Amino acid sequence: MTTNKIITVTALLFVLLSCKKDDPVKPSGSNNTKAVYNHAYQENYENDKIDDIIANASNAYVLIDPYEDDANTRIDEIKAKGNELGGYISIGTGEDWRADWEQIKPFCVTKQWGSWPGEYFIDVTNTGVVDVMKARIDQLESWGCDWVEFDNMDWAFDEKAKSKYGFNATENDAITYYNELCDYVHSKGMKCMAKNTVRDGSGFDGALYESFSNDKDWWDHAGAKSFLDAGKLEIVNHYNEKQPNKVYQEYIDLYNADISNICESKKEKKYIHYNE
Repeated sequence: MTTNKIITVTALLFVLLSCKKDDPVKPSGSNNTKAVYNHAYQENYENDKIDDIIANASNAYVLIDPYEDDANTRIDEIKAKGNELGGYISIGTGEDWRADWEQIKPFCVTKQWGSWPGEYFIDVTNTGVVDVMKARIDQLESWGCDWVEFDNMDWAFDEKAKSKYGFNATENDAITYYNELCDYVHSKGMKCMAKNTVRDGSGFDGALYESFSNDKDWWDHAGAKSFLDAGKLEIVNHYNEKQPNKVYQEYIDLYNADISNICESKKEKKYIHYNE
């Protein structure tokens, strides 16, 4: 084979391989979808920064950890372009870096969660932990949040975690607990965002699911679809993906174009935002 032919074949193979790796065209959702920004969850790379959110987010759902980066002092700026603001709280764990750690500590197990240093699962729910959470919700309302997003609300559904960490809360305890807190959020004029489950949680106003390249749509599909069918905000937060556009299109095909999406790009090492 001549040198020119070798070069031609090599170039052709490169093009074919590149085509396989190319991400499809960025999909568009329906008029019911929102752009999503996430300052609270940092999985592999980086979360959305407050300055970038203020500069770029418009008519979006913006989740912040209001206790980090002085985010609670910039809420008016974040909401200035019609954004709806979600405030993050973990209701299934206590976190030893929070200002209210000493208040919540008596209601947690003593063994640290291996996956997240400084976090401890809630042991029992029919205690003063409800009052601690309500105090957090009161604070989020005073700061001007529109939503409260409940992280780790499904902790008591994990039998392996129960066996390893020894918490006493049952599945029914968790359901009663998160519905009571959602009712309290509503009493404050805000909305509730469920996280990774909507089990017996029809009163929640939206749901966010965490998705992974090797584990997509792992949650209760019918429950998730019921929220979309009811016109509620539903978000897929997908992590560490080579082809973000392809994954978003897969979720549109699995559900419908009303589903909202934010995707952590393996290439860009940050979140990709859609429906902007």
